[in-house]
Amino acid sequence: MSLIQRDRASLWHPYAPASGNLPLWEVEEADGVTLRLRDEDGGRHEVLDAMSSWWSVIHGYRNPLLDAAAKRQLGTFSHVMFGGLTHGPAVELAERLVAMAPSAEGRPRLERVFLADSGSISVEVALKLAVQFQTAAGRPKRQRFLSIRGGYHGDTFAAMGVCDPVDGMHSAFPGLLAANVFAPRPPAAATATAEDIRQWRADVEALASKHSDELAAIIAEPVLQGAGGMFVYPAECVRVLREIADHHGLLLILDEIATGFGRTGELFAADHAGVVPDIMCVGKALTGGYLSLAAMLCTGEVAETVSRGAAGALLHGPTFMGNPLACAVANASLGIIDGGAWRSDVARVGAGLAAGLASARELDAVKDVRTIGAVGVIELRETVDVAAVTRAAVAHGVWVRPFRNLVYAMPPYISTAAEAGAMAAGMVAAVAEVHDERDAGLLTGARP
Repeated sequence: MSLIQRDRASLWHPYAPASGNLPLWEVEEADGVTLRLRDEDGGRHEVLDAMSSWWSVIHGYRNPLLDAAAKRQLGTFSHVMFGGLTHGPAVELAERLVAMAPSAEGRPRLERVFLADSGSISVEVALKLAVQFQTAAGRPKRQRFLSIRGGYHGDTFAAMGVCDPVDGMHSAFPGLLAANVFAPRPPAAATATAEDIRQWRADVEALASKHSDELAAIIAEPVLQGAGGMFVYPAECVRVLREIADHHGLLLILDEIATGFGRTGELFAADHAGVVPDIMCVGKALTGGYLSLAAMLCTGEVAETVSRGAAGALLHGPTFMGNPLACAVANASLGIIDGGAWRSDVARVGAGLAAGLASARELDAVKDVRTIGAVGVIELRETVDVAAVTRAAVAHGVWVRPFRNLVYAMPPYISTAAEAGAMAAGMVAAVAEVHDERDAGLLTGARP
C-alpha cells in the first residue's frame, strides 16, 4: 500500500471530506523554494512552492540558520511549562517583538506579549482580552465586536464569530457563534476614490455609534484580507478604524497573522497606515514555518487594566505556551528579518509576480489580477476547479492551493526573480488550461 493510500485510510485533511477524492502528493524532500513530490501513480515532480506552506516558510525550507537554532535548543531542553517558569528564548522573543512592533509618536506602545499555539488561538486570546479590559474598566456590557465583511480570523469558535458572516462558517454552526456587528467591506485599493472612503467611513461610524455601548473592540486584517478573498484595500481605511475606535472607547485589534513580517511590503501592514493598534496578533511566518507559534501583543494600559480587574489575570494558558524550541527558531527567523534584506527580497518577488501574472488579464476567465508586496492574485469569474488547477500547476512545476475563485501566490522571500516569474507563469498556464473556456456551471470549489 502506498503512503497516499495509507493516508486516505486514516487521515483527515483540512477543508476536505474524510477519504476524499481531492488529489494528494507525497512530499519526499523540501529545500529552498522547491518541493519534491510523488504522485498517486508513483510519478515524481519537482515544483516551486508558491504558497510558502500557507504563507509561513518565508526563508525557505532547510534554512541553515533556523536549522541550527533548532538543534542548539534541542541540546538544552525542548519544552518546559510556562506557568511559574521562564526561559531565555521566550524572553528574547518578547523583546524582539516589542522592538519590531508598529509605533507612532503620541500612541501607547505594544509592550506586553502573550505567546500562543497558533494564529486562531492568538485571536481567541485577543478577543478575551478585549472583553476583560472593558469589564475591568467598568463597562461589562461591552462584549461584542465590530468586524469587517470579507475578513478571516481563524477556525476556533470566537475567531469564527468575527469572520465574514456569509462566506465564513456561520451557517454551519447556527446559534453557536456570537452575534457580532459587521461593517461593509472597504473599497478596493485599486479603484477607491476619496468619496468611496468617505462613504465607507460614514457607514462604519454609524454602526459603531449605534452599538458602542455593547462593543468591546474593532477587529480587522489591515490592508490585505487573506483567506477572505486576498482583497487589498486602502491604508486610509485602517486610519479610519483607529479614529472610530478612539472616538467610541473601543480597542483596535489588528490581525497581522497573514500580513506580518514583511509580506505586504512593510514590516507590518499597519505600517502602511502609520497606525498602532491596542492589540495585535502575529503567527504563520513567526517561526519561518518550522513550528506552530503565534503571539498576541498589547499596550501596557490594556495589560495593566486587565491585571487590576476582578479576575486578576488574562484567562488563558496553553499547555505548550512559550515552547522553547519554537521560540528559539522564531528568534532565528526574526534575526534574519532584523538583517533588513526582507524589504528588497519582497520587492524582488513582487516584481516577478507582477510581471509574470500580467498576461492573465488577457484570459476571458479572469476577472482581476492584483499584487501587493510578495502576494500575487488571479481572480476568476467563476469558482476555481481546485483539483484540476492544482494538477495543471504541478505539471507546470508550481505548487498552489487555490480556493473560492482565486489562484494566488505568496512565495518564500528567498525566491529569485526568475523563480517568482516561473511561479506566476505556471499559475497563468494552469488557469488557461482549465478555466479559460470552461462552463462555470460544471465547476466545483473548495475552501482554502
